[in-house]
Amino acid sequence: MRTLLRRIGIDSRYLIVGFPVSLVFFVLMVTGFAAGLGTVVVWVGVPILASTLMLARGMADVERRLLPEVLGRPVPRPRYNRAPENAGWFRRMVNPLASVQSWLDLLYGIVSFPISVVTFVVAVVWWAGTILGLTYPIYGWVVAGIPDNQGLPELLGLGDSAVMEVLFNTGIGLLFALTLPVMTRGAALVQAGLGRAMLTSVAELHERIDDLAEGRAAAVSAEANALRRLERDIHDGPQQRLVSLAMDLSRAQRQLKRDPQAVEEMLSQAITSTRDTLDELRALSRGIAPPILTDRGLAPALAALASRCTIPVELDIQTTGRFAAAIENTVYFVVAESLTNVAKHSRATVCTVTLAKSGGVLMLTIGDDGVGGAHTAKGHGLSGLADRLKAVDGELAVDSPTGGPTVIVAEVPCG
Repeated sequence: MRTLLRRIGIDSRYLIVGFPVSLVFFVLMVTGFAAGLGTVVVWVGVPILASTLMLARGMADVERRLLPEVLGRPVPRPRYNRAPENAGWFRRMVNPLASVQSWLDLLYGIVSFPISVVTFVVAVVWWAGTILGLTYPIYGWVVAGIPDNQGLPELLGLGDSAVMEVLFNTGIGLLFALTLPVMTRGAALVQAGLGRAMLTSVAELHERIDDLAEGRAAAVSAEANALRRLERDIHDGPQQRLVSLAMDLSRAQRQLKRDPQAVEEMLSQAITSTRDTLDELRALSRGIAPPILTDRGLAPALAALASRCTIPVELDIQTTGRFAAAIENTVYFVVAESLTNVAKHSRATVCTVTLAKSGGVLMLTIGDDGVGGAHTAKGHGLSGLADRLKAVDGELAVDSPTGGPTVIVAEVPCG
């Protein structure tokens, strides 16, 4: 109930305050634009138009400050073109004329006025109907007693008694009260929708472009880090084993005739080393593209990861469908990296992994009862996960206070 009343208050305030603001906006924009356009042939209109556009920018900022409460989310401020640093006074003066958003601000000041008149009337009528109708039992007895006063019930043939008058008008007030939230919300959304479309849509597009560029850079960075880590692991592991294996086989070849028994022992060690190298290569290949993930999907792949972890893992997979390869790879690597960090650093006794689909988002939750202290700062085990998730428009949240427990939540859009 409190939330509903707060919403009605916010929407009503926006509609009532928006009317005088849009009236001032409309008068200033029409006057400035007409004066500037009419005198532009003698160049006097150029600074008038520029000043009008700067004024439109300020008035649009007022509207942009009102939008977040109505829309329930923040709205970005557009990036207005700036004059070059070495520009002269004339270039700086006419700079607003080169900004598309400035012209949209001016146009909004003109177009929004008739909309704000309608929405203001809706708000005032519904509030008046609600207040006057619900309070009619207080003053209605006096009104009904006025001689020759014909109320609406009497005109409709319902009688002219004071009781009927009170009941009828109170019912109308109750009807207005019940529809007040819907009408104020609808009117506020109409007016705010126009403001969002004309005052923030370009800025939202720029933000989206920036997010895509940042995601692409994050993907490139994550891939580069993964390749460097793979190169380091191959150099430190299988490559060193293969060099040692080659040296052992060369020594065995030289001693084949002189000491067959020693050669047999060397070959046995070489076979063991070969098997260890193959196991290590298989482990590394799982960090590139595990076949089980490609062939069978996330559930079996995550089960395989859990079974190899040195800490007991409680796995709860609540979705069995297949997703895009990039989505499955991202989820798999987030789990793999997280379990690796749990095993190495957490000193936990149990780890939980939950994967569920909510709407168009995969929700991955990884928790442990370890010592905590995990974060995504550079140089730490989770530093690459945020970049990997950002590459698929995902988000990562880590809650790991000192002393534990640790909870990692990854949200991955899956269409």
